[in-house]
Amino acid sequence: MMNNLVILPIFVPFICAVLCLIFRSTNAQRFLSLSGGVGATLAAGLLLQIVHQENHLVLHLGGWSAPFGIVLVADLFSSIMVLISSIMGILVTVYSLRDIDERRKKLYYFPLFNFLIMGVNGAFLTGDIFNLYVWFEVMLIASFVLLALGGERRQLEGAFKYVAINLVSSALFLAGAGLLYAKVGTLNMADIALKLSDQPDSILINSTATLFLIAFGVKAALFPFFFWLPASYHTPPTAVSAIFAGLLTKVGVYALIRSFTLFFNENFAVAQDLLLGLAALTMITGVLGAAAKYDIRKILSFHIVSQIGYMIMGLALHTSLALAATVFYIIHHIIVKTNLFLIGGIVEKLKGTGDLSKLGGLYKALPWLAVLFFIPAFSLGGIPPLSGFWAKFGLIKASLEIETYWIAGIALVVGIMTLFSMTKIWVEAFWKKEPQALLNHKTQKNLKLLYAPAIIMAAMTIYLGLFGQSVFGLAERTAEQLLNPSLYIEAVLEIEL
Repeated sequence: MMNNLVILPIFVPFICAVLCLIFRSTNAQRFLSLSGGVGATLAAGLLLQIVHQENHLVLHLGGWSAPFGIVLVADLFSSIMVLISSIMGILVTVYSLRDIDERRKKLYYFPLFNFLIMGVNGAFLTGDIFNLYVWFEVMLIASFVLLALGGERRQLEGAFKYVAINLVSSALFLAGAGLLYAKVGTLNMADIALKLSDQPDSILINSTATLFLIAFGVKAALFPFFFWLPASYHTPPTAVSAIFAGLLTKVGVYALIRSFTLFFNENFAVAQDLLLGLAALTMITGVLGAAAKYDIRKILSFHIVSQIGYMIMGLALHTSLALAATVFYIIHHIIVKTNLFLIGGIVEKLKGTGDLSKLGGLYKALPWLAVLFFIPAFSLGGIPPLSGFWAKFGLIKASLEIETYWIAGIALVVGIMTLFSMTKIWVEAFWKKEPQALLNHKTQKNLKLLYAPAIIMAAMTIYLGLFGQSVFGLAERTAEQLLNPSLYIEAVLEIEL
């Protein structure tokens, strides 16, 4: 019975979405979304607690044993990702209560939001490569409609770019899955890993790995497939941008880490140099794009790209410390980036724009907002003792340990340039003289609900920086599991290797 807990982070948002479609009152949908978010978060927290003790929980749907049936698998990595995505889901839902206008709410914003969280959690928990594709499509459909919801011209333009490149990604993923099935005759991830470990011929394996690298690289906004992200993430309402920024690219990163540590682990050396090069180029192009922009959400969108480079750097280094730092980096970045978009949205509502040339004086007028921005912004830049410093420190230390000095140097330079971009926002929006007045006091009062999620995320960032030893210890255990795929295979297939 305990294994049934694995499905709850998927089932709860699904039921919530269906009920929101039935009860069309926006008040009912608000209540259902908040209740569902709390329920999914509690289920995910309990799941992580049990997996921390048991290492793996496997649910064989319909009673069919693997590899013949569909399985859901919770290990430490997937459980961490499900918990952090559920937390972000409930916090952004709270922000949505004030951020999303009534017209969009009546156009099924809340059901779509819950379907999106369901798809994200499903992608993290699936143990089947074809169902990973299915969950990707659930996310794509929900995210596309959320991106276009409202029908504004810039939204439709961003949504078209987003869906076009992601459909290409999905086609490549499906082609890779088909080649893999033709090679090994199974779609179960554990069974694929077991059979590929015995394959003497690596040609088809490497071609499939290449297709997966491109497909997941598109979804993760990896160089050179990142261009769709800064073209689309600044167009929808802030709540939509924030949940996209926090979670969607991390699903692509998760898929890359899962595939290259599980079923392409034996041939990882072939891809290692390529991944390191792509990580470096992703960091550089992302941070240069951010440095060139002068709008808050556009700057933050490019920084999503550059930070993905750090995560792929950890995968490419492929040591226990590097993977542990990567897991910690993902947790840190989901919190920090979601929060920065939420705070950017508050600034836009107060000033009516995110253009830095038209902003200023926020530190004097709203010092608490300045503090809320300072914490995630300078954590992203890697200032100690905030969480971003420890995440970057772990990755750079891991690169130095295996004498990959050039990637450590690039990571350091990109970190300095990230700090420059965050300082640019700080100086222009908060420090310089105010060029135009804030909105009236009544409007400011109506925005108070928007501060609550930002305050909670800022507190999480401080906690990870000052008291994050236990979280990093959990990340180290996660890295040990990832580097020992036999544990995953044994748990799913119920065999002993």
